[in-house]
Amino acid sequence: MVVDQKHTVVVVMIPLPLQGHLNQLLHLSRLISGHNVPVHFACTTAHGRQVKMRLQGWNPNKIATIFFHDLPIPPFICPPPTPNSTTNFPSHLQPLCEAATHLRRPITSLLRKLSPSTRRLVVIHDSLMSSVVQDFVSLPNAESYTFHSVSAFSIALFTSKKVGEQIRKLIGPQTKEDLSFDGCFTPEFKKFIAVQHEYAKLSSGRIYNTCRIIEQPILELLETEARSANKLLWALGPFNPLELKRSLLQLFDRIYSTIVEQCLNWLDKQASKSVIFVSFGTTTSFSQQQITEIATGLENSGHKFVWVVREADRGDIFRDDIIHVKLPEGYENRVKDQGLVVREWAPQLDILGHPSVGGFMSHCGWNSCIESVSMGVPIAAWPVHSDQPNNAVLITKILKIGFLVKEWCRKEEVVVSSAVENAVRRLMGLTEGEEVRRRAAALGHRVRKSALDGGASQTEFGSFIDHITR
Repeated sequence: MVVDQKHTVVVVMIPLPLQGHLNQLLHLSRLISGHNVPVHFACTTAHGRQVKMRLQGWNPNKIATIFFHDLPIPPFICPPPTPNSTTNFPSHLQPLCEAATHLRRPITSLLRKLSPSTRRLVVIHDSLMSSVVQDFVSLPNAESYTFHSVSAFSIALFTSKKVGEQIRKLIGPQTKEDLSFDGCFTPEFKKFIAVQHEYAKLSSGRIYNTCRIIEQPILELLETEARSANKLLWALGPFNPLELKRSLLQLFDRIYSTIVEQCLNWLDKQASKSVIFVSFGTTTSFSQQQITEIATGLENSGHKFVWVVREADRGDIFRDDIIHVKLPEGYENRVKDQGLVVREWAPQLDILGHPSVGGFMSHCGWNSCIESVSMGVPIAAWPVHSDQPNNAVLITKILKIGFLVKEWCRKEEVVVSSAVENAVRRLMGLTEGEEVRRRAAALGHRVRKSALDGGASQTEFGSFIDHITR
């Protein structure tokens, strides 16, 4: 049988098994498979189920060229989150990340199985899974690309002192004190990152879930550095769907499907741009005191809200010993006409894309930032750990599509209810907030337009496909 040349390239996608990482690479899988390139999505059994169950905007079971591989890892400690810890970093997830490095053997086996039947084997791996794919170098037709799950802005500051200094000059002296990784990671996780980044040197280039519209000056600086090391750089985002249709809501899990309908049906009843969405992602846990302050501030703001109230994900989200966050007594009944409280998971992309949503109070994880930017929704930035403080600088001081709720230099302080109330009123109000909302909407429009036929983002994606199918 003569094999069509277009089908002689295969992509293997290797995500870190944390929700924000899984989600981005599954969306990228859809985009690549849309160019008639088969994609093999390889991760642990539980996390493959997790990412499909929480997926929004499309159905992976209806795309014949995406193949899921459920791979084993050794048993690992799965402690609960620690909301009262002295550090906000989700160190309870480190055992999972360490266990995931044991995927090296099954991943190597998969690569060796696929290699003989394809002209080129393209491995796209999370930067924190670089050690797992190191054996690709033994295959004559394999090449790898490192995916960074954070903004180009944040990775530039983290990985390159030279580029970091150029960025500080680029954005001016007023933000120098804000650009810091102080307190963002535990020492143990810094070691984990360092090991993985060392193996990333084997790759042919880097992939970012961003676009030129959002981070052009930063990408230009990174490209200059990449070329000096004979590496390639691709800005292929946003990965998430930019047009959402109610008919495409996922039905993988009955409970999750019910949550989706509950959220969207409630939003349908609200006025345009009148609701603030409040969510701090899947790796954030707040103390009981902080939860109470948020609850009071939202109620006192007088604005409509959808608030996701949950502990951080555990390493295995399917355990039955999940901790449920307590709210002030009678709170949900008291605010039933003002707000919707969502327990555990919420369909963030669907919510951000709803016309009644006019603002997003967020931890500024990059997945949340890029979804909010692409939907044209401004952000009340409340960074908690990792890359989030620097993403917050990008959002509030460079793109100027949001406000800070909490400065990183005050990271150990509880945000009182009056500050929460003020942040909501500021973002959703008719004076200062109106200008921020206008800028966010304009940026979102440019980002979406860039991804259409003939747009710069679509052109860059086409260039990437041309490169891997060369």
